[in-house]
Amino acid sequence: MIDFFSMKKFIFVSGGVCSSLGKGVAASSLGALLEGRGLNVRMVKCDPYINVDAGTMSPYQHGEVYVTDDGAETDLDLGNYARFTSSPLSHANSITTGQIYDAVIRKEREGRYLGRTIQVIPHITDEIKRRIHDVSNESPDNDVVIVEIGGTVGDIESIPFLEAARQMIHELGRNSALSVHLTLIPEVAGAELKTKPTQHSVKAMQELGIQPDVLICRSPAMLDDATRRKIALFTNVENEAVIVSYDVKTTIYQVPLIFHEQKLDQIALKKMGVETRHADLSAWYSMMDKFNARRGKVRIGVVGKYMELHDAYKSIYEALFHAGLACGVEMEIVKIDSAKLEAAANLDEAMGDESGVPVDGVLVPGGFGGRGVDGMAQAAAWARTRKTPYFGICLGMQVMVVEWARNVLGWKNAASTEFAHDTEHPVVSLLEDQIDTQMMGGTMRLGNSESRLHEGTRLKEAYSEAVIHERHRHRYEFSNRYRSDMAASGLIISAVTPDDALVESVEWPDHPWGVGVQFHPEFKSKPTAAHPLFTAFVKAAIESSHRGN
Repeated sequence: MIDFFSMKKFIFVSGGVCSSLGKGVAASSLGALLEGRGLNVRMVKCDPYINVDAGTMSPYQHGEVYVTDDGAETDLDLGNYARFTSSPLSHANSITTGQIYDAVIRKEREGRYLGRTIQVIPHITDEIKRRIHDVSNESPDNDVVIVEIGGTVGDIESIPFLEAARQMIHELGRNSALSVHLTLIPEVAGAELKTKPTQHSVKAMQELGIQPDVLICRSPAMLDDATRRKIALFTNVENEAVIVSYDVKTTIYQVPLIFHEQKLDQIALKKMGVETRHADLSAWYSMMDKFNARRGKVRIGVVGKYMELHDAYKSIYEALFHAGLACGVEMEIVKIDSAKLEAAANLDEAMGDESGVPVDGVLVPGGFGGRGVDGMAQAAAWARTRKTPYFGICLGMQVMVVEWARNVLGWKNAASTEFAHDTEHPVVSLLEDQIDTQMMGGTMRLGNSESRLHEGTRLKEAYSEAVIHERHRHRYEFSNRYRSDMAASGLIISAVTPDDALVESVEWPDHPWGVGVQFHPEFKSKPTAAHPLFTAFVKAAIESSHRGN
């Protein structure tokens, strides 16, 4: 039985020294630990950028766009929250500067401020606090809200969010609102670890009026007790509250267990005045047992447009890793740039690793724009004719349709109208009610949608269900104008919308495993519960490797 001495609790996770230290993983890991203690946790990401959401941002700028059930296009850290915790995620869990200013300006135009001068304090900070409280109040069962503040202390963009956190800590009291600050302990020549950047980072927080309750120190290695005591002394943080997030040689999913060994969950609970049952982290220990028990390796070629940035396909890579755990094999990702594939002299060599050995399976993920699409179609043709397992997601399914039309039906100029407006055979096109759409943000088919699976298909075999719910993020669809021609030529329609109006999945006939889906199953995969489609694909790839493909 959870005993709260006061009101609901809030934990603010901030970062210092530099970006990309892993605030999202740290916040998610803390959330996983508190869930293991029986608390109902909610996660919130505050992003300082002025964009309303991540929907129109380039993957090169901000990594992948993570889509929630209600169709919110959010920062990729919400994907971390989904993989580590059970926190329900919606548009309310993603707060941006753009949203905040848009809401305040609209209220001002409506006269709701009664003629007052609109200022950052209190109007902007009040709107931030209101949204955080809204998440807390979504359910009376909510216990703790973990708020990750994007950016780095010292960034001008993050100041309103940090000020809102300061106000909430002051208003609610330190036993109801905690500050967890993540910093860097860099290694200089001679393998010496330096604490000075952490001291300066905490000083910057203190200058903003926030005294961190817990420090998480990102470090190449575990810090010794003397170094931790030194950090505690110079930052006014208790010795036991200096937690080390050292580089792991296994997987990021070990981080909750590393934090648990250092008693991070106990420390947070003690500071918040919360009594709970003993921690149940059995699912995480079981996952690590699976990780250590893996035998063999399977190589998956991911053929995409944004291969230079790993975060552009973050959920895809994670879902493949989860499937590898479920199948007991190590996952080797072979990144293949689809644009470079178009100019490849030898496709067999291009569809392989550095030694030229062909991959065991091919995955073509989603994307926008025409660059590299013909290379994706070549990859699909290679996988289809070589009987190599293929998994097409969103654009990857559309590519399957285009390739089939070109090489099986003989329509050489078949294409999607996204890339070729005047194609003679627009086998993928906009819905009729989208043709005149001009606004790019928020105009797509987004969020959770129901699909009906057809009997005797790979899809039905993988899900073992007749009806599924998955998330979408696209504007273009399989054209119903060509549906009968495609089916007559052998292409299998394996899933449709409940009204049979839209095609949700296609499959290759006489093929070990060639499946394309219009939705994004990667968003629902977890390390403790791999997605069934990814698991089925990896199993097929393992069998393919045994056949010598």
